[in-house]
Amino acid sequence: MSVNQTNSTLDVITTELNNNLDEIISWRRYLHQHPELSFQEKETAKFIEEKLVSFGLEVKTNIGGNGLLGILKGSKPGKTIALRADFDALPIDDEKEVAYKSLNPGVMHACGHDGHTSALLGTAQTLSKFKEHIKGTVYFIFQPAEETPPGGAKFMIEEGVLDSVDYVFGAHLASEIPLGKVAVGEGYKMAAVDKFEIIIEGKGGHGARPHESNDPIVIGSDIVSALQKIVSRKIDPLKSAVVTLGVFQSGNAFNVIPDTARLEGTVRTFDSEIRKDVKDHIHSILKGITEGFQATYKIDYLLGYPALFNHKKETDIVRKLFQETFNEGAAVDLETSMGAEDFSYYLQEKPGTYFRVGAQNESESTHYPHHHPKFDFDERALLNIEKAFVKIVSHYLF
Repeated sequence: MSVNQTNSTLDVITTELNNNLDEIISWRRYLHQHPELSFQEKETAKFIEEKLVSFGLEVKTNIGGNGLLGILKGSKPGKTIALRADFDALPIDDEKEVAYKSLNPGVMHACGHDGHTSALLGTAQTLSKFKEHIKGTVYFIFQPAEETPPGGAKFMIEEGVLDSVDYVFGAHLASEIPLGKVAVGEGYKMAAVDKFEIIIEGKGGHGARPHESNDPIVIGSDIVSALQKIVSRKIDPLKSAVVTLGVFQSGNAFNVIPDTARLEGTVRTFDSEIRKDVKDHIHSILKGITEGFQATYKIDYLLGYPALFNHKKETDIVRKLFQETFNEGAAVDLETSMGAEDFSYYLQEKPGTYFRVGAQNESESTHYPHHHPKFDFDERALLNIEKAFVKIVSHYLF
C-alpha cells in the first residue's frame, strides 16, 4: 500500500474511532462499575469475550487463568503484532461521586485498567472492519492479574500467547501527564519488584523481666535498621535500588514481650546483579542478627516482575509515529520509575515498547495519582490509546 493509500485508510479509521468514542466510554464505565480483583476476573473476561466474538474475531479464553486472546487475521500474510491491555482491579473503596462509581464494595479500578481494556476493545472493533488492508495478524491480548505478583503476564506467556508474535506493545493511562501527550522512552523504565516476609522467632515473657525473654521486637528493630544500610553501604552509588519495610507487627499488650515479630517489605532494582546482591544481603543480615541474639527466623522472598526494558529500535519508531499521529510535541520523555509493571515479561520475550498516554485535564478529578480512591481520568484519552495502537499496526502491517 502506498503512503497516500495508507494515510487515506488511516483517516477513515480515525473517523470510525471518533464516531465510536461514546460507545467505548460506555464500556469503560460499565467495567468501572463492575471491578474484579486479580485472579477473580471471570465476569470481566466474559464481557471481553462477548465483545470480541461480536467483532468476528477468533477468540481464545482461559489463557494463564482468565486471560483472553483476540486474533485478527489480515487479507495477506505478514508479521504478527501483539497489543496488550490488563483488566484487574484493586482492593480499594471507590470514593468518587460519579454515576459510574464501583458497585463492588472494597474493589475499584484505581489504575485505569478499565480504560485500557475498553480502548483495546475499541481498537479491535474498528480494525476488524479493515482487515482487507492488513498484511499479517494482530493479537489483542487481554491480561488478568497485573496488580498481583507473580502477575498474569507470566502465566499467559507460559501458555504460548507470544509464540507467533514478532513485536509487542502496551499502553497505560497516566493521570500525571496532560491529555494529548504520550510518554515514550528507551531502556529500563520501570523497576523489578520483589517482596519479602520475615518472621522473627524469639521468646516471650513478662515486660518487667526482659532478661528471661528474647525480645523479637528489639531484634526486629535492629534488622530494620540494618536493612536500610544495604543501599547506602552495600550497593554501588551509581546504581539504583530501594529497600522498604512496610509492615512491622508484633505483640498485643503493653507489658508483654511477644514470641514473634513479622516484617514485610519490598525491593526495587533495575540491574539483575544488584537484584541478586540485595537479596543475598538481606539473608546475611537476618542470619547474623538472629544468631547474635540466639533467635531464629523464617523468610519468604518472592521474586516479582522483572525490570521493564523498552527496546531502542521499536521505541524510536513509536516516538516518530506518535509525532505524526498527534503533533510534533506530543511525544514526551517517559520518566524512569521505581514502580513496577508486568508488561516487562512480554518485553523479555519479544521486541517492543511500553508507553504512557496522558489523561489529565484541568479538572482536579483527573489529578489524583494511580491507586488513589478518587482516581479518575479524562476519557478522551481512550481515543488517544486507540489512535496510538492503530498507527503502530499500520506501520507494520499496512
